[in-house]
Amino acid sequence: MSALATWAALVGRDVRLSLRRGGDAGTVVAFFVVVVTLFPLGVGPGAELLARIAPGVLWVAALLAATLSLERVFRSDAEDGSLDLLALLPMPLEAVVLAKVAAHWLTTGVPLVAAAPVLAILLNLPWQGFGVLVLALAMGTLSLSLTGAVGAALTLGVRRGGALLALLVLPLAVPVLIFGVAAVEAAVTGLAAGPHVAILGGILLGTAVLAPWAAAAALRLALE
Repeated sequence: MSALATWAALVGRDVRLSLRRGGDAGTVVAFFVVVVTLFPLGVGPGAELLARIAPGVLWVAALLAATLSLERVFRSDAEDGSLDLLALLPMPLEAVVLAKVAAHWLTTGVPLVAAAPVLAILLNLPWQGFGVLVLALAMGTLSLSLTGAVGAALTLGVRRGGALLALLVLPLAVPVLIFGVAAVEAAVTGLAAGPHVAILGGILLGTAVLAPWAAAAALRLALE
């Protein structure tokens, strides 16, 4: 089996395990929906107010929801001993990290991106922002999955490290949040969203290059 086929099989394995458990993706989407629907109850049903705060609400809720399942990126494999076997695969540990990240994004990021337009309607977001919202959220959640893999690897040996993981990851997600919200607001107001999306792409590219190396180094320390 080639290295690419092995990598794809690893992604498929993690996706199947996540779907078999069923709780991770469902909990993430449910949290996203609940947080977003609370805002109209808290600030009132005014259409103009909801439209003004919609980009920020959707982005903050999506990032918070995505962090819920980050702790399980490596922990389940570490608990049942699978992580030791994954480290012995005929591929770099960085590629294993990328496979875990891809599976995490497919089972959490993609459902969040799919749910966002429906919730955007609830918040009265103008239709001009829908396409940019989907694109920016797809890039932002993938960046968060990559950053979260580093945090998950660093907190692998910590009992109940979920809170610590959130404290590590969420500050690093601030640039993604800023430019993601700015991109949607620019699209809604008729301005150019391209520069903000390009910056999100640059953040994603930089994270994709650096995060697997950092997460793999942390995993090697945890496995020693």
